[in-house]
Amino acid sequence: MKPVLYAHPFSSYCQKTLIALYENGTDFDYRLLDHNEPETLADFEARWPVKRFPILVDGDRTILEASIVIEYLGRHYPGPVKLIPDDPEAAIEVRMLDRVFDNYVSTPQQRIVFNAIRPETDRDPYGDQEARGMLERAYAWLEGYLEGRTWAVGDTFTLADCAAAPSLFYADWTHRIDAAFGNLHAYRKRLLQRPSFARAVDEARPYRQYFPLGAPDRD
Repeated sequence: MKPVLYAHPFSSYCQKTLIALYENGTDFDYRLLDHNEPETLADFEARWPVKRFPILVDGDRTILEASIVIEYLGRHYPGPVKLIPDDPEAAIEVRMLDRVFDNYVSTPQQRIVFNAIRPETDRDPYGDQEARGMLERAYAWLEGYLEGRTWAVGDTFTLADCAAAPSLFYADWTHRIDAAFGNLHAYRKRLLQRPSFARAVDEARPYRQYFPLGAPDRD
């Protein structure tokens, strides 16, 4: 039986998981979370009432959270690309960078987007500026951290890069990465050229009209 992914292609965390699946050519069933698929939505909500996606269903197990889904896939459906190194010290760095991209790039980016979706009377200008400040600090730190690196943790594509790709992709749409951050721009470009992420980006193109801040044509 194949694992089943409940996801939407425009979601950054779903893209994070799809990158891992595409990197290893993992065979899986894709359940699209869309309002035109009420039965799928009801099944998803019954399995995870918090209604945050993606989730992976494998037999009688439901795996939550994109990072954990990727770790589960590596253990139960291993492929040629080992996204979490066997070496414990290297694995710590990979997991650390995974959390950096999720917590300090993706989270403030989404905070800005969610604020833009609200009715104008309910928007939070202070929270918006706070999130933009967090992104600026994260960009500056990553600029130095990425010096001399091909991928987030060196020369090998890992879980950290699965997290980085959609995080930086949408963050640059939301709060543009300063041109002075050459390392960060070059890294984002390499991620976009990675076949697994390029596929995820292409699959999400039909939904760009729904990005509340306006989706640029440059990516």
